[in-house]
Amino acid sequence: NSSSVIDNLSPNNMKTIEHPRFLLCLSITLLSLSSIAVAEPLLSWQPKVQINGIGDVRIGMTVSEAAQAARIRLVSVGTIDRHCYYVRPQKNSQHISVMVVEGRIARIDINPGSSIKTLSGAGIGDSEQQIESLYRDRLKVSPHKYLRGHYLTFTPTGQTDRNYRLIFETDGRRVVNYRVGKMPEVAYVEGCS
Repeated sequence: NSSSVIDNLSPNNMKTIEHPRFLLCLSITLLSLSSIAVAEPLLSWQPKVQINGIGDVRIGMTVSEAAQAARIRLVSVGTIDRHCYYVRPQKNSQHISVMVVEGRIARIDINPGSSIKTLSGAGIGDSEQQIESLYRDRLKVSPHKYLRGHYLTFTPTGQTDRNYRLIFETDGRRVVNYRVGKMPEVAYVEGCS
């Protein structure tokens, strides 16, 4: 019986455990524990922002394609309007919001509190001088609409990326948030409003 199997769990007897019910229970328990560990990965990876997306997520993907590519669940933020709405990772969002226009990702916002960086290493909290030194002559500086800061807009030179922008918003000294996406949506100051 199974109690005699459990009573005999000494190091000398471990190799002799062959009771079918015990092995079945052990297998089911181990399988359950392993599926819990991989059921839904959190956004624990440190994706890098690039001119056409973040990590494996690309501008132009559907929400479903993006969720599958990043292996995360994306949930809506606020009201869903067919024309324009936002989604974010359901768990461990890392302060990311994703603008969806006409069913496709148009831009990705990296909001205050995020530690996510661009491929060049820029991120929230960097000084305007750091951003200017990273992106040099491909950066246009313009006054911020609401803050006493600036928009630092990076325009890529490559033909395939000419419709994308990377826009850093500053308080006049440091980056407070930034976004990447396609024109014209990436330039919308109020997002979907």
